[in-house]
Amino acid sequence: MERYELGIRNITKKFPGTVALDNVSFDLRRQEILAVLGENGAGKSTLMKILSGSYPHGSYTGEIVSSDGEPLVFHNNGDAEKAGIGMIYQEKNLMLDLSIAENVLIGHIPKNSANIIDWRKAREIAVSELERLGITGIDVTMHVRYLNASMQQLICIARALVKRPKILILDEPTSCLTEQETASLISIIGSLKERGISCLYISHKLDEILKLCDRAVILRDGKFISEYERDAFDSGKIIEDIVGRRLEAAYPRIPKQIGSEVLRVEHIKVEHPFAYGKNIIEDVSFCLRSGEVLGLAGLVGSGRSELLMAVFGGRPMLSGTVYVNEKKVNIKSPSDAKKLGMGFLTEDRKTDGYIPCLNIRENMVLTILDMISKWFFIKTKREKSKSGGMFNQLRIKAPGINTGIMNLSGGNQQKVLIAKWLLTNMKILFLDEPTRGIDVGTKAEIYRMIGDLAAQGMAVVMISSELPELLGVCDRFIVLSKGIVVKELSGEEADEKRILHYSSNL
Repeated sequence: MERYELGIRNITKKFPGTVALDNVSFDLRRQEILAVLGENGAGKSTLMKILSGSYPHGSYTGEIVSSDGEPLVFHNNGDAEKAGIGMIYQEKNLMLDLSIAENVLIGHIPKNSANIIDWRKAREIAVSELERLGITGIDVTMHVRYLNASMQQLICIARALVKRPKILILDEPTSCLTEQETASLISIIGSLKERGISCLYISHKLDEILKLCDRAVILRDGKFISEYERDAFDSGKIIEDIVGRRLEAAYPRIPKQIGSEVLRVEHIKVEHPFAYGKNIIEDVSFCLRSGEVLGLAGLVGSGRSELLMAVFGGRPMLSGTVYVNEKKVNIKSPSDAKKLGMGFLTEDRKTDGYIPCLNIRENMVLTILDMISKWFFIKTKREKSKSGGMFNQLRIKAPGINTGIMNLSGGNQQKVLIAKWLLTNMKILFLDEPTRGIDVGTKAEIYRMIGDLAAQGMAVVMISSELPELLGVCDRFIVLSKGIVVKELSGEEADEKRILHYSSNL
């Protein structure tokens, strides 16, 4: 019998109105990469927060046991760290204006005999730790803000590894990375086994799981459902276990009619958000038709998000012209864009998508306050009617519309934000990474939703770093590189190889 590094025994965790984990048990073996799979809301993150000490002992029932069978009691994150458990969170919790060395060693910066920080030693340790991850020649005095997403994720991993954990928990570590960056990170994570580290790996990307993991356990509705060894991996069966039903085609093709032009942008130029004196968009023009889903492709840093944000009025344009229904318009703010029938599901829902202290109902109606209020007072019946209808239509998993949005899974939060825009009279919808961090079941629902909206005549622009997703959903593609459009491809012409070729400007 293989020895385990960590045992999870009958863990149950309850929140008001819901059971997040229901008698969950499984083991993490030594030098194993174990995938923990499930839909948003299945209990994965709750379990990881218990293992990392964020939910203290006593707030749940059941126990965590060490490799020698002794119970482990964590009252906080520090207790978990002392027991050899490190955590890499989905949202990179870095200090952007501190150096690489400071971020890697935060909380563990070495001091000399006079109790003064030994910066030379700190830099040496940071360099050494990064070299163990295959990163050489980097200036560790550089501020983390100027690193790309992949490098920032590696800094998070280095910070966890400097504490010499026996177990590393990785929660969606590749959610904001390109395919090339993902491949590099997966190779690095795979090498951790050789250093004697066991990993718990959470991801909604099944292709990563199939490449990287030795075993997979599946949770659904807070319960342990099934377990698969690597040689028994079957993506169809795994998906069926995750969602509790057989999924239809991953990318449903819904009949639709592409109509006339509804949006045209000409010669857009946008200043770089961080590099003074540089432009992230140099000269971009494209058009969009009713009933069409237009894919905006390009590598991270190509300016896709900045382009859409500028057209939507959320970022100033240095120059350029926007036409809606063949009429020149002057969009100075998102409220101007909204009045013209435009909506925008942003890339980072936690930063600029929802208001954390509000509930589902309140977040949904933020875009239609003028429609449901009079004399500065909200008509509560109309508010409940509008939000309740969308709540049911999108099948949001929550006790009701008064549930706090922070109590929802990522996929259900995303549904609330989609509902927020569907309540408006929009005809044009911008989607920036609409399925990031979302499970396969909810992804399928969102793909169908996009197809249904297009079939009803809505025009959609979609950004995604997952090329199979972009190819599966979109009708036409604009490829950006170095701030310009390098290629336009029809649905018949486009494939992963061609898009990557033009994205890299080869």
